[in-house]
Amino acid sequence: MNEFVFDDFPVKTYDKVRYADTDRQGHVNNAVFSSFLETGRVEILYNTNYSILTSETSFVIASLKLNFVNEINWPGNVDIGTGILQIGNSSMVIYQMLFQNNMCVAKAETTIVQINTLKKISSPLTAAARETLKLWLLKIG
Repeated sequence: MNEFVFDDFPVKTYDKVRYADTDRQGHVNNAVFSSFLETGRVEILYNTNYSILTSETSFVIASLKLNFVNEINWPGNVDIGTGILQIGNSSMVIYQMLFQNNMCVAKAETTIVQINTLKKISSPLTAAARETLKLWLLKIG
């Protein structure tokens, strides 16, 4: 995987680190990293300006690969860079990096599948959704 910096990501957001996020060692608990990643994914998956879901569909995580690079400390913010690596028939692969004080603290690759909410099976992305998702493709190379 290419190395990215925060400015390389098409979607940028942040979360505030809460004291409650810390563990006994005084740094952010590893489970909270996933919450920070969710904040970034929601910017794409549930963007109110660019809806990609239909009334019969929703998204589920099929796979999450999370690499811890450094610890996150309280107090402070976490910057979240999010972009799409690949768009499939009913899925997408999202790549994210978390940063604190301009230093990478985590990298994650998540496969998201669109499902039919009633049938609980994968559901193809619409042509309009595919076009919208292209707005957030990461430029590699």
